Amino acid sequence: MDNQVWVEVSVVVSPESAESVSELFSRYTDSVVVEQGVEFRGPDDRGTPYGPCRVCAFLDLDDRLETTKRKISEGLWYLSRIRSDIPEPTFRTIEDQNWMESWKQFYHPVFVGEKIQVLPAWIENQHPEKLAIRIEPTMAFGTGTHPTTQLSLMLTELYVRPGEPFIDVGSGSGILSIAAILLGAREALGIDIDEESMRSGRENAERNGVADRITFTRRTIPELMADGEALNEAPVVIANILTPILEALFDVGMADLVAPGGVLLLSGILTDQDERIRRAAEGRGLTFEKRLLIEDWAGYAFRKAR
Repeated sequence: MDNQVWVEVSVVVSPESAESVSELFSRYTDSVVVEQGVEFRGPDDRGTPYGPCRVCAFLDLDDRLETTKRKISEGLWYLSRIRSDIPEPTFRTIEDQNWMESWKQFYHPVFVGEKIQVLPAWIENQHPEKLAIRIEPTMAFGTGTHPTTQLSLMLTELYVRPGEPFIDVGSGSGILSIAAILLGAREALGIDIDEESMRSGRENAERNGVADRITFTRRTIPELMADGEALNEAPVVIANILTPILEALFDVGMADLVAPGGVLLLSGILTDQDERIRRAAEGRGLTFEKRLLIEDWAGYAFRKAR
């Protein structure tokens, strides 16, 4: 079957103008997207939109295309009489692809620490001397390519001991829980609020033959702490999440998951957020032990008193 072809129309405008442009585009297609940057402005900020918006729409390549393009251009011209920031539109042709296959060319084995390699699921293992974690990249975070995931894997390799349990807060693709089991952990618990992460984690655990030793749950930390039957304490607890969320997790008891004498491993932290994360950890009775760096990202180990 021939690949479908669309024409993308886009403009970059202020947030105030984005709604008007979106309404105009929606007269001609249901495929309208608004993109805008996000920044974190404080420990309680979950993300604040900032900067200009890119509004784009996708038009069918059919016999009405030229008429539609003209009407959109005219509509934007009239809007520009009211709002001065509205430019002329940009049109470009986009050919549909089999993305499930085409993006695979960008994934390659990633070697982390001394023992670990992260393999895309479809690539043959050329280094059997390494522990191979096979991951199918999906929407869930954690494919091994990002510095924060690599820092987390390095810390996991350093601190996991055979026969001990492991807790992974914000488990995403399940890569850290899988690594812990392959490194000898007795069992692992992956915690995440996202249903896609639950599905991805379970599938990746099956793919690596460790599904019977990893439990994935959407329960909150307070819910786990209140359940005397669940795994709610471990000598190694890890969280690879952005700093504002790590600070919020401290507030709901993340440090309580760490067994006496155990370690809390943290990643997802920019190097200029060092003081913030140390203050949050030390405020819960944890002591700084180790810091690893890759580019602008840092990973930490904090020790809990016995």
